[in-house]
Amino acid sequence: MRAIVVEKQGNPVTPNIRYRTDWPDLLPSDLKPGWALVRTLASAFNHMDLWVGRGVPGLALTYPRISGCDACGVVEAVGAGVDAAWVGRRVIVNAAVRVPDRTHPDDPPGSTLSPNYELIGEHHNGMFAEKFAIPAANLAAIGGDADPAEAAAFGLCALTAYSMVRTKANLLPGQSVLVTGIGGGVATSALAIARHLGCPVAVTSRHQWKLDRARELGAECTVLDRGQDWSKEIRMWTRKRGVDLAVDSSGKATHLNCIKSLARGGCYATPGCTSGPDATTDLARVFWNQLRLLGSTMGTNEEFQEIAALYRAGALRPVVDQIFSPDECQKAYARLEAGEQFGKIVIRW
Repeated sequence: MRAIVVEKQGNPVTPNIRYRTDWPDLLPSDLKPGWALVRTLASAFNHMDLWVGRGVPGLALTYPRISGCDACGVVEAVGAGVDAAWVGRRVIVNAAVRVPDRTHPDDPPGSTLSPNYELIGEHHNGMFAEKFAIPAANLAAIGGDADPAEAAAFGLCALTAYSMVRTKANLLPGQSVLVTGIGGGVATSALAIARHLGCPVAVTSRHQWKLDRARELGAECTVLDRGQDWSKEIRMWTRKRGVDLAVDSSGKATHLNCIKSLARGGCYATPGCTSGPDATTDLARVFWNQLRLLGSTMGTNEEFQEIAALYRAGALRPVVDQIFSPDECQKAYARLEAGEQFGKIVIRW
């Protein structure tokens, strides 16, 4: 079958990407119990696809391999124990597969443990191919007339943003939000969810054109990040109160400014650290202002069904940056690697 393949590990990633027509086909007989076989209509990029190409610390990946953890497709077959009603349905997918926790006699209660995930497209071959396999529990049905490119751009980023903003940070209608580095999939999804809740949103970017696009999507305050202490601009926007939630996927470059931008009792939430993990913080502000620091990654199948319902209702829509054909895969990777996109880059199969 056709597939977009990472031939070997390296940085930059783009030179190691190949479009192949001879990748071994996936057959219904290959399915494990509880899994489904999906024919891909469109698949979308995430920053994770660059980590698969560069190598993931602590994870022994073998090459060549297929990346891709967002897709829209049609279910072609199901394994044992799966309702046959899934066959023929157009679906989006949650690529995060929960790994069962160990049971050890000396372990304390697991009451506060977060889910442990493996990711299709990272730990397993992914969705940059004509077909892929996934647990049926990770599927969500959408309308048969849904645009595949838009639907493919929705899943993982919307789920990550929703789990972080609503479930974990408990953002309430009307509270104020700061989103750094607007333009990426999680950032634009966080903006959309906050606006859906009636929250005023401020965004930052190093590019004026991205700020202009964010205003079109409902951002009220835009800050051009030139490396200055822009927390003063955020506090001025909030009349010195500070924001209730800061969503920061950049990390090192923006963390301290976010902490300084928060109101008393505010929450700093991070779904990633693209500028580096070794951020400088301000613990005096953290304890005195009773701030919450929150890490979040992906989300549960229950949360995925919730965002799928919002998508079907037309309440949330992803931002699609550009659509490529499979044989243009190097151009797509190059755009992702250069950070030129606003929204999601999509492959239409």
